[in-house]
Amino acid sequence: MTHVWESQLPLLVVLLVLGTMAKVITVRSGGEPGALSRLGPAVLVPGRLRVPALLVCAACELVLAMGLLVTGHPIFRWATVAFFAMSTYVLLELRRRRPDAGCGCFGEVSSAPVGIRSIGRTVVLTGMAGMSVLAPVPGWVAVVHPSWLTAAGLALLLALSPEIDGLIERARFRAPCEQRRGPSESATLARLRSSGAWRAQRDGLTSPEPYDSWRELCWRFFAFQNHDNDDVVFAVYLSGRRPAVRMAVVGSEGSESLTEYTPVSA
Repeated sequence: MTHVWESQLPLLVVLLVLGTMAKVITVRSGGEPGALSRLGPAVLVPGRLRVPALLVCAACELVLAMGLLVTGHPIFRWATVAFFAMSTYVLLELRRRRPDAGCGCFGEVSSAPVGIRSIGRTVVLTGMAGMSVLAPVPGWVAVVHPSWLTAAGLALLLALSPEIDGLIERARFRAPCEQRRGPSESATLARLRSSGAWRAQRDGLTSPEPYDSWRELCWRFFAFQNHDNDDVVFAVYLSGRRPAVRMAVVGSEGSESLTEYTPVSA
């Protein structure tokens, strides 16, 4: 039975880490307007406490994951049992009090209303956490030497995860780039500043901050001035892991800046 107890640890560690990352990404991206008011546990607290509540939950998950991974101390094992048992209670309360709200287990990805599958998953995770209490090794040993029981547990959790349906649906009916919500302006500017086009021009710019920026279709444009009073315009593509960056220098011809441009509607 030792292999049964140990096989639960990799799944618990991975699920807790994924939950942490998803919640932090949701908070940093901002999501859609009012998105946090539809996610547990943020939905159960006042508006000003929603972001802290989601971050506290993410921090607890990270502490539990690290504790399970690097030690075999029972305090982390029992705390994980308590965490998933409490999560089950919270989901039941959400289903009763706010049937329109998502569980928020994996941030904005878990925005679908809480159903039997979401509750069933936390019940299964509570049971897995309970079995892991008997595991004689720290989590990293079980992660390095996974068993077929781990794969079976993963299959069960995937079957109980409504997020999989949502991700498949998004992949099948994904909106074109120009209609999707792109990264924030600050994130796009950070991408620009890591590009070769920026490094080639930055010493000639009068300011590292753009005096204007705008979006057209799948591109975000940033306008700067150089020491010759010409306008240096960068365009950053809004999709992909390594987005394309284009640059053009527009002669001033007596004008101080690009004060007018024609927006292109999607």
